[in-house]
Amino acid sequence: MIQRTAAIRLMKLAKTFRSVAVVGPRQSGKTTLCRNVFPQKPYVSLENPDILEFADSDPRGFLSQYRNGAILDEIQRAPHLFSYLQQVLDETKKKGLFVLTGSNNFLLQENITQTLSGRIAYLTLLPLSLKELKDSKKIKADYGWHILHGGYPEVIAKKINPADWYTSYINTYVERDVRQLKNISNLSQFTKLLRLCAGRTGQLLNLTSLSNDCGIDQKTVSAWLSILQSSYIIYLLKPYHGNFNKRIIKTSKLYFYDTGVASSLLGITNAKQIATHAAKGALFENMIVSDLLKERFNKGAADNLYFWRDKTGNEVDILLDTAGKLTALELKAGETISTDFFKGLEYFSSLKSNTVQKTVIYGGKQEQTRSNDIIVKPWDKYPSTS
Repeated sequence: MIQRTAAIRLMKLAKTFRSVAVVGPRQSGKTTLCRNVFPQKPYVSLENPDILEFADSDPRGFLSQYRNGAILDEIQRAPHLFSYLQQVLDETKKKGLFVLTGSNNFLLQENITQTLSGRIAYLTLLPLSLKELKDSKKIKADYGWHILHGGYPEVIAKKINPADWYTSYINTYVERDVRQLKNISNLSQFTKLLRLCAGRTGQLLNLTSLSNDCGIDQKTVSAWLSILQSSYIIYLLKPYHGNFNKRIIKTSKLYFYDTGVASSLLGITNAKQIATHAAKGALFENMIVSDLLKERFNKGAADNLYFWRDKTGNEVDILLDTAGKLTALELKAGETISTDFFKGLEYFSSLKSNTVQKTVIYGGKQEQTRSNDIIVKPWDKYPSTS
């Protein structure tokens, strides 16, 4: 098993709260993590028809079997169970009694919000981070390999062809998770929107353009994007506009939580194609953005990632805002350092009275510290941030 950084956070939450919900995209390793961290807890999958029938017909009797707690997997399949679980948690002082997971995060979080709010802690588990791959000696020299393969544990551990795995993954997501949501009536249009999003990776979100190209109204586009967000398929990077004038762009940028999903939707089937693909730079950005998210969520830290762009085109790819301390990151897929890499960072730094830590993360191998206080780091050597 590839060791997960989030295991430490999960154990800490279980010692503090009566229940913990591990959320994240389908197949990100939630069940494996929970069973590894809590080997003494009974594992109960509500995907088993017999178990689901028991939970449906006799919820009190079902839960009474697990007075010392359990891992309840696919619990969103028995939504009425949450009300009975609420009563159990209200009557106990035991910490870490139940650990809940599910593959449909939209339904899982909806039920938790309605019944277990204030009684449960969340841990978000995304696919494998570059640090986790490096620690398990599975890091590769070619970042194109990581863009194509993404971070889903099964692809990495079992050495499955990513072109095959991600096609199946996307189809399963649409057919199983999306079909369960009442407001999705046209799955082919939903899939088309998903592919259009992949073509816009790293770009400003444009609802009008997506609406026109997909043939659906903007209200529907917005609703479907919310579903893609809540199920950890797409990530909207927020703009940073603190202490600036109205000339700052205030629209989010669109990324995917996993580059393997984006690559598959773009029709990329091998790493060599990435080297000459029009989306190479955007996919490289996406790889770093998602990795920063993974590192933060693994430690239970808040999402404090932003980008900055003004209406004249000056831009910083990533701003990390930690208690008012800014770290500005420029992300470049190129393997040769160029002075153009530094322009956005230098311009942004000139606007701020406070010190801004400036770093370029690029596709090459050389580390540098420039005279303008800009640190240059290879993509596989940028330290995790918190």
